[in-house]
Amino acid sequence: MTPAIRPFRIDIAQADIDDLHERLARIRWTAQLPGDGWDRGVPTGYLRDWAEHWRTGYDWRTHEAELNTFPQFITEIDGYDIHFLHVRSPEPDALPLILTHGWPASIVEFTKIIGRLTDPRAHGADPAQAFHVVIPSVPGFGFSSAPRETGWKVQRVARMWVELMDRLGYEHFGAQGGDLGAYVTPEVALSAPDRVVGVHIDGGLGFPTEADVPDMNDEERAVYAEIQQWAQGGVDHHTLLRVAPQTFAHGWHDSPVALLAWMLEKFHEFTPMAEVPEDVIDRDHILTNVSLYWFTGTSGTSSWPMYNGLSDDGFVWPTGQAKVPTGVYSGGPALFRRLAERHNTIVHWPEGNPGNHFVAMEEPDAHAADIRRFFANLPTPA
Repeated sequence: MTPAIRPFRIDIAQADIDDLHERLARIRWTAQLPGDGWDRGVPTGYLRDWAEHWRTGYDWRTHEAELNTFPQFITEIDGYDIHFLHVRSPEPDALPLILTHGWPASIVEFTKIIGRLTDPRAHGADPAQAFHVVIPSVPGFGFSSAPRETGWKVQRVARMWVELMDRLGYEHFGAQGGDLGAYVTPEVALSAPDRVVGVHIDGGLGFPTEADVPDMNDEERAVYAEIQQWAQGGVDHHTLLRVAPQTFAHGWHDSPVALLAWMLEKFHEFTPMAEVPEDVIDRDHILTNVSLYWFTGTSGTSSWPMYNGLSDDGFVWPTGQAKVPTGVYSGGPALFRRLAERHNTIVHWPEGNPGNHFVAMEEPDAHAADIRRFFANLPTPA
């Protein structure tokens, strides 16, 4: 018997909200270390301002109600409860589309583009480019069950997504994602190439490695040098969470300011074209994402992609996905496209799209428009 699809509604206990506020009211603040700006990490004064706003200016109930405007469900797949949003378009011929969020994001990543995708007519766009949208919480994130054993890979998540779309009655569908979702999404196509009509991801399709250097020309080597310099900056969360995720999760799970500092560290790193994250992403939008991690206690369980490795070969991009056409929101230099075309059938590689890493949160109009553009130019499924 196929497990039921059960309606779900977010309803955080008031005692948990009060507990968060009490913890934020009695933070033991650290002194600011010598250095300029973010040289030593998240500045104390900056963090204090965010924590105070979280305690006194941010209203979880308002944002909880906004999340609950989207139909939500839970269904059991492979022995795990999977939470997901399922928002059908008013356009009957809309294409089903499954979107996979990144880390340290959540379903909150996509809330600003849902209406733009499901009802383009209401946003001044072509109603023929509408989607029925499915947004699952990756296992270990939000309200989905956490992995109970080691060894999870993105391939397993991809197979779960195919099962989910089958359970919802969608024979053909598109797949989209960024960050962690950019690893999962091509694997969805690899799992069901006869059903996935197109793969759209936010960034490029992998970074060049030392093994690629001998085949590079001088211009490409200069690009590679810049990438290596950038990669040495920031906090290497892959190494940190691969080595000791449990150690750090103790602090993030017990202290809201520790969790907030960690999230702001990453969002600052992921918005390099902005001075601070809130210059390009609404502060309450970021706090809704942070609050979801706090209330669900998933700061540790969501780190499995780092300590397990994304695939059997470690942190490498999916290969061999050439049957399903692929498009990107922002693919990067020509070097990236040349390398991506070794394993993907690239049909969409625009230049000049705005935004940093989490573009759905930052540039919802441009992001939704690019997704519509990509799928509009693909063959209609039979």
